[in-house]
Amino acid sequence: MAESIRLHGGPDAFGVPRFDFSTNSNACGPCPAALAAVQAADPTRYPDPDYQALREALAAFHQVAVERIVLAGSASEFIFRISALAARMTRSMQSSILASASASASASASALPLRWQRPAAVHLPPFHYGDYAQAARAWGLQAVTDPAGADLLWACDPSSPLGQPHERLAQQVQGLRPEQMLVLDCAYRPLRLAGRLALDADGLDRVWQLWTPNKALGLTGVRAAYAIAPRDAGEQVLALQALAPSWPVGAHGVAMLQAWTQPAAQDWLAASLETLRGWKSRQLDLCHTLGWQTRPSDANYFVARPERPERSGSSDLGADLAQLRARGVKLRDATSFGLPGCVRLGVLAPEAQDALAQAWTSIRHLT
Repeated sequence: MAESIRLHGGPDAFGVPRFDFSTNSNACGPCPAALAAVQAADPTRYPDPDYQALREALAAFHQVAVERIVLAGSASEFIFRISALAARMTRSMQSSILASASASASASASALPLRWQRPAAVHLPPFHYGDYAQAARAWGLQAVTDPAGADLLWACDPSSPLGQPHERLAQQVQGLRPEQMLVLDCAYRPLRLAGRLALDADGLDRVWQLWTPNKALGLTGVRAAYAIAPRDAGEQVLALQALAPSWPVGAHGVAMLQAWTQPAAQDWLAASLETLRGWKSRQLDLCHTLGWQTRPSDANYFVARPERPERSGSSDLGADLAQLRARGVKLRDATSFGLPGCVRLGVLAPEAQDALAQAWTSIRHLT
């Protein structure tokens, strides 16, 4: 895989956009209870290195055994760490099989089954968060199109950037072999505005669930995440913990995750989803009024193709986005997701929507 530039939404070299559609953070945020907890955190003390109280709170919140909770510095940090684990597990399996073959007087790489004669493999959704592929490149994982041939599989539901269900998720989980790991990225599960996850409790017990509440709480500047391991994945949990640095989550991250488990934050989140549904309906109507084509989405964001002159290409869209940015409006160019000519928009309040319409109309009059 070739190296690539990491592209993200949010603040950039020009500072914080006044109207930032480029991230999927909860536009109703920040959650007051979570913000108060973060502001009250004591940065002069180390957190408990074992995070016992936090892990117990998260386990109780999800009704799982505390041994299944793995803390992470962020979702991205966990993505890189579990990719490293997939590479290590494949090498370990290859060495073990080769050693067994050697004991049987057939010591050669050709004695390995075909799937163990290659680097660790990763299966990526057609459109996905860039760090999945970035981590695979960093750890030498080979991308494959067949889920059955992968050691590590990624799923995100609702997906990014489309906000749609992960295709054939239940079938993928049902077909997992014991040595395969499937990570379900739950970044946007709390921000689902329609539909439901296609997995039941038994299905969830077979996958890694990666949770990043900072988006749902409107606190994306606080970096902290956690994963729920599959049932009976104790060895993988220990291996992931061995790959982690000391104190992967700081005091502010601990405070945010603790607040996430409390009724005040969950009640606020539930109320915010009702607001977001209304804002999303209005924002879709506005995009259609501008002549933009939108794709279906179950989440607090969606992909749209702006109406552009027929002679225009995706490079010209970049120029339009730069002009919007100069007017204080930022959209996420979806070219890096494999959707040239499209943008991803987080759902924002009506004031921001009206600013987008005014800015777009202004730059259209210049062309």
